[in-house]
Amino acid sequence: MIADGLRVLFCGINPGLMSAATGHHFARPGNRFWPVLHLSGFTPRLLKPSEQNELLNHCLGITNVVQRASARADELTAEEYVEGGRLLTAKVLQRRPRWLAVVGVTAYRAAFTDPKARIGPQERTIGDTRLWALPNPSGLNAHWTTATMAEEFGRLREAAQH
Repeated sequence: MIADGLRVLFCGINPGLMSAATGHHFARPGNRFWPVLHLSGFTPRLLKPSEQNELLNHCLGITNVVQRASARADELTAEEYVEGGRLLTAKVLQRRPRWLAVVGVTAYRAAFTDPKARIGPQERTIGDTRLWALPNPSGLNAHWTTATMAEEFGRLREAAQH
């Protein structure tokens, strides 16, 4: 779900098995992406994964670094991340969102070969597009709560409004 002129293009790591089966991003019931997106103020109500097309109404989009589905992100190879980063860069240069937000700092590091990247805005740009590394909303990322993730997503929302 990408269009021209987005405020933010969110980028997950890769489709999980449930996302691959349904065709909807962050489709696993325990995934906190959709609740965090709402709590941070990006959407006026909590969207279901099946309503992902409504993101476009808010000048938001969604894609993945790697297109291959897997049960866990640690099943992906370094080469897949690098190739995914290359393809993502091409998408961003074509569509020119204001911000690219990679949901998972580990994926950001691997895709853009930036091993020291931290959560938050990045120095790197892709053309005029700014980059932001967000925490991974997977339930496996237990040291980030829904509330602290919503705060970080909210920082991005504030930056994307200017």
